[in-house]
Amino acid sequence: METEVYQPAEDSRLLAATACDEITGDERVLEVGTGSGYVAERVAAETGATVYASDLNPYACEQARNRGVPVARADLTSPFRAGVFDRVLFNPPYLPRDEDAERDDWMEVALTGGETGREVLEAFLDDVARVLAPGGSVLMLVSTLTDIEAVAAYAADRGLAAETAREEKYPFERLAILKITPEH
Repeated sequence: METEVYQPAEDSRLLAATACDEITGDERVLEVGTGSGYVAERVAAETGATVYASDLNPYACEQARNRGVPVARADLTSPFRAGVFDRVLFNPPYLPRDEDAERDDWMEVALTGGETGREVLEAFLDDVARVLAPGGSVLMLVSTLTDIEAVAAYAADRGLAAETAREEKYPFERLAILKITPEH
């Protein structure tokens, strides 16, 4: 069901473009929360990298598979072995909870990141370093709606350095791709 799956928008296109600029063909890549599979498909096609995807939403997994993306139904990085991926991509649900707009469906899961908008991405940052190969990094989309500086500080508290790889401004928010690497 397309209405149950996050479809590509400006945030997806920004993550995909940044990933295509950063990734080389010999990398193993995981896109967490793939949604429709747009980013994973584009990165695989444009870079030649080996790209896998995951999503909690079974409808998203089906759409990604229909795009030819190998996908696992999974919660963030939990089922993946340690040290496997050179890059991990993530466009997390980052909107702060709005009780007036809440829905009880998969789109709510895809869009809402809890009270602050950071709950899902914080859970991701708690575990992502485990699945990175030596020298690996994360490209994660964040928004001023979730406080980009707070996300970078949370990452730093977990031994992860975050720098802005790219950003775009819109009338209602600024989107940034943070490149996150373990501090050694």
